[in-house]
Amino acid sequence: MRLRISFFLSLLLTTCSLAAEIPEALPLWEKGAPGSEARKDEAEQTEGKNVVNVHNPSITPFIPTKDATGVAVIIAPGGGHSKLCLGHEGYALAEWFQQRGIAAFVLKYRLAREKDSTYTIQDHAMADMRRAIRTVRAGAKEWGINPERIGVMGFSAGGELAAFAAMKNDAGQADAADVIERASSRPDFQALIYPGTSGLFSAEKGMPPLFIACGYGDRPDIAEGMATLYLKYKAAGVKAELHIYSNAGHGFGYKPDTNTAAGRWPERFTEWLTNSGLMK
Repeated sequence: MRLRISFFLSLLLTTCSLAAEIPEALPLWEKGAPGSEARKDEAEQTEGKNVVNVHNPSITPFIPTKDATGVAVIIAPGGGHSKLCLGHEGYALAEWFQQRGIAAFVLKYRLAREKDSTYTIQDHAMADMRRAIRTVRAGAKEWGINPERIGVMGFSAGGELAAFAAMKNDAGQADAADVIERASSRPDFQALIYPGTSGLFSAEKGMPPLFIACGYGDRPDIAEGMATLYLKYKAAGVKAELHIYSNAGHGFGYKPDTNTAAGRWPERFTEWLTNSGLMK
């Protein structure tokens, strides 16, 4: 594992030096994801800035080259579980974090609602999210990350994965032959950006602190659901911060040229990290 990540780091630094290029993706399982081994070499397909046909889940690391804070964020793009919106909900934001000393990992997870998909959210997409958390934690030293400052962030469908990861996780299997499986899958913090399926989210004492951003004009189960979720966290004694932007709807994501309050939510998120003691 250590040699694998060291090699990957050298490759990553070379790739990052090339302007406007995206770093190489790191597959989460060397021999393919459980249940998808036979399809791991099947090529992903690109539709504009979206990606479909994901059978070999991966993380794309954006590692700071200076002023690293030790904080890491695993980003799960949205797309209704039928595609991955890697533009405004993935790579652009990861670069923004990287420039501010925060390591970012863009997750490509298996799609449960793509046409003819045999995957499910809980059995496959969530396995990918938990494996991503373990992978980043197992490689924390090589990536210059504090293993107790690794969080998850998700947009829309990806927000569901982030929320479920905070709700259900484990400490890892101490005697596992795969060293990655020895690492905990518990995120140290969570950020839900207009996540779906809010009615399935719960809050209990001891869960990771929560940052929420959504739009007033989003559908009720999100705009009102996030207000309800905030109150659940308040009742459970888990610190949470909620931003509902009055002039935003669904899918505002992050765009570098934005000039709106909703578009500047990443600044509020980094302030929250600092105020919460997660980042200096």
